[in-house]
Amino acid sequence: MEKQYFTSEELNVKNRAFLFGDAVKVSFFIRNAKLIMDEECYFFLMASMRKLRMNIPLAYTLEFFQTLFQKDTIEGKGITNGIINFQVFRNSDEITLAKSSVSYFYEITETNDVLSVYQRPLELDLIKEINVNNNLLSNIRVHCPENIYGGIYAQENDLDDVILLNPNKRIARSASGNLLFLEGNVIKIPKQSEGAYISPLMENFVTFLHKNNLADIQEHEIIAFESQKAEEILMISDEKGIFSVGKIRNKTFGNSRFSEWVESWKQSF
Repeated sequence: MEKQYFTSEELNVKNRAFLFGDAVKVSFFIRNAKLIMDEECYFFLMASMRKLRMNIPLAYTLEFFQTLFQKDTIEGKGITNGIINFQVFRNSDEITLAKSSVSYFYEITETNDVLSVYQRPLELDLIKEINVNNNLLSNIRVHCPENIYGGIYAQENDLDDVILLNPNKRIARSASGNLLFLEGNVIKIPKQSEGAYISPLMENFVTFLHKNNLADIQEHEIIAFESQKAEEILMISDEKGIFSVGKIRNKTFGNSRFSEWVESWKQSF
C-alpha cells in the first residue's frame, strides 16, 4: 500500500477534533424507520456542548436534528434500524475558543433492532493498570484514551470489553458503556459521580422498569469484587447497543430476566 503524508496546510486545521480531541459525541436511535428518544438525546447533546463550553448555534433546535436525520438518513439512505453517532467539534476561527464556531460529523451503524439484546453474551474482565476519572466531563462522551487502551487490551486478551475502575478502585463503567448488576430484585448501577456515562438509552430503560415496578433500581458505589456477586449483568452502550454479560473471569452469568425486561420495554414503543 502506498503511504501518504500530509502537511498541516493540506488538512483542515480548523478541525479541533482532529488536532486536540475537542469534540463531544451523542447517539440518536432509529427504530422501524422512526427516531426514538430523540428529545432525550437532543437535550443530552446540548448539555454536553455546554459542559465543554461550546458555542451552540441557534440553528441547533430539536426540529433541526429531526429533519436532518429524517431526510438524510431514514429517507435518503433507507435506514430502518440503526444508531447515529453524532459528533460536534469546535473550529479554530475566533480569538477565543468559547466563541469559535462548531461543525458536525455523523455516521450510522445499522442494527436489527436497537432495543434488542445482542444474541452473543460478552466476556469481560477488570483492567487495573489504568482508571477513569469521575469529574464533570467523565459523564459525557468526549475524547477518552482510556477507552482506546481498554479496547486494545480487550482485543489482545480475547475479550469483548473491559471493566474500568475509578481512582477509588470502584467500578465506573466498561470501555463501551454502562453496567447494570442484578441481584435478586435489585439492579445496582454505578453512580455518575463514580465515572459512569450519562446515557439516554439506559435512563429510558431503568425508568420503564421503575414505573412498572419490575425491579428496585439503586445507584451504588460498587467495588470490583461485587461484580462476581451479580446473577445477571447488562451492558448498555449508546454507541453500540445492548448486551448481556456472560462471563467475567471464571464466573458466568445468566441473562433471562434482563432479556425478558428488555422485550417488555420494546413493546412500550
